Amino acid sequence: MSRDSFDCRCVLCHDYGDRDEADRVDLTVIENVRQHGWHVVMVPEDEVGPGFAYTVGLAHTYGAPELAMFGLDVHDMHRILNAVGGRAAGGAVLEAGQEHQGVVEGHRLVLRAVDLRWYRTFFGRAIRFYRRPPFPFLQVAWPDAGGRFYWEEQAEESYWHSQPRLWLPPGDHPEGVWTAEL
Repeated sequence: MSRDSFDCRCVLCHDYGDRDEADRVDLTVIENVRQHGWHVVMVPEDEVGPGFAYTVGLAHTYGAPELAMFGLDVHDMHRILNAVGGRAAGGAVLEAGQEHQGVVEGHRLVLRAVDLRWYRTFFGRAIRFYRRPPFPFLQVAWPDAGGRFYWEEQAEESYWHSQPRLWLPPGDHPEGVWTAEL
């Protein structure tokens, strides 16, 4: 996907008549997209579940999919998402199924497509920015200590539920912490 092929419906490209209603966080997202090309929303771990982070603005600025990551410290995910986002800013095409080496030393990351039906559950600030799906999202999956991904049978059992399987429709996702909000 390129910037030219993405029909951006964001609040920067279109005046929806409600810009004066933007809250402090919306204004921060908008300013970071203008200055840096994207913003990373960090949702810290709490009593409801593990933390997660996602980008807003990659599709607007570079025509690249937005990125989401789950289950690590939000600051680590922020750094990783910025590194992968930087690859898109440098001209790399990000697609589902890709492996990325060198983002996290000694480990590979895999990009997985996110089913549109998860957007409202996890990506509210992106919806506020783009106003309406579809805008592309990829999940950045990280491996266990042995380099195996949580969908692989050989992965450590304690690791199986560390991240959601957002490529699955919500009704097909295994029950657990990631589906508690559904």
